[in-house]
This record gives sequence, C-alpha cells and structure tokens, in this order.
Amino acid sequence: MDSSRLCKAFLGLNDLIKRLRGPDGCPWDRQQTDSSIKMYIIEEAYEVLDAIEKEDPDHICQELGDLIFQIMFLADMAEEEGRFGIAEVLEGIREKMIARHPHVFGGARLETPEEVSQNWAKIKERERPGNDKASSALESIPQSLPALMRAHRLTERASRFFKEETEEKWAKVEEALGGLKKAVEGKGERDMADSLGLLLFRLSDLARHLGLNAEEALRRANLRFLKDMRGG
Repeated sequence: MDSSRLCKAFLGLNDLIKRLRGPDGCPWDRQQTDSSIKMYIIEEAYEVLDAIEKEDPDHICQELGDLIFQIMFLADMAEEEGRFGIAEVLEGIREKMIARHPHVFGGARLETPEEVSQNWAKIKERERPGNDKASSALESIPQSLPALMRAHRLTERASRFFKEETEEKWAKVEEALGGLKKAVEGKGERDMADSLGLLLFRLSDLARHLGLNAEEALRRANLRFLKDMRGG
C-alpha cells in the first residue's frame, strides 16, 4: 500500500466535500442534513452488496467509493455543527477494534474463529450499560435492519442466554406452520399476517442455528428466480 497515495486520496475527497458544502459549492449539497441523506447511506450499502454478489471488482470499487463519500459527507456535516469530525470517527473505530481484538493487540489467547466470536460478544456485553444483559443486547440491534436480518441478529444474541437444540427449533417451525394453516382457513387478514411473520421468524432462527443466514438465502433464491425467468 502506498501511504502517500492513500493520504492524498483521503484528504482530496475530504477537501472536495468541504468545497461542495462551502459558500461557493453546490446548493443541493449545502441544504442536506443527517435526516435527508440517511436513506442514501442505506441505498449505497445495498449497492455494494449487489456488486459483491455479481463478483465484479470494478463495480465493487465504484460502489465502495459511493458509500465512503456518504460516510464522509455525514461526518463533515457533524463537524460543521461542532459535534465530531471524520478524524474522531476514524480514531474511535481504531480504538474500538484494538479493544475488541485482545488476542492480536493484547495478551489473550484465542485460537479459533468461534473463540474470537464468543470473546467479542463478552466484550460488547461489558460495554453496555444496565443490569439486564439479555434485554440490553437485544434492544441495541437497529430497528432499521431488514426484517430477516434483524430476526437473525435477535436470535443470535438471544442464543447467548437461552440455548435450544435443533429438534426444538424444528418443532417451533412446524408449530408456526400449523398456525399459519389455521389462520388461512379462518381467512382473518391480521391473523394470517401475524402467523406468517412468526413462521418467517422461526425459519430465520432455524437457519441461524444451522449456520445459515435467512436474509442471504432469500437473496440467493431471488437471484435464482430471476435467472429462471430469463430462461437461464
């Protein structure tokens, strides 16, 4: 990695954003706020995901640039208001990653990815305020995540406190499927929606337990469906 090139590129983008937000910059960029650009950040993150799934390095590079721009743009607005700047963002995440990797930057001995993941969870629990660790761990998961992804995270966190075997999770899926069948027979729209939601949640939990991710599995199914519709 060329450090001087990296510094030049980073500072160049930072200067560009300040120019766009400056008095002689772009009227549209100047009027933006945290709230007005939050959806762009989500949009750009999903475009990065699409590029990764297409296995297109040039496209990934381009979309990562779009996402980084939105992050630095948001940090610049915060700096204008005296809240924080991009330097604090970078320093903060560096300090956090050092603290979360005591096996690399400290004396801890963690040999496997599973041990690293378990220790990561313990560190996060210590960082959270409050006495109810289970409740705090669950409530810290962003509500804005896609529903299947959030279900995965919720059950993943809950599994640290409540253990179930595969058979128990299968039984809950079958129970939820039976509930959906009854709701469909009863033709109650609210009951059908609630029963369907519970079934999706139970399937997401089972997928996670099996080492899968329901959000990722559904994305792959969507891609297969499109391919089949194209005759591929």
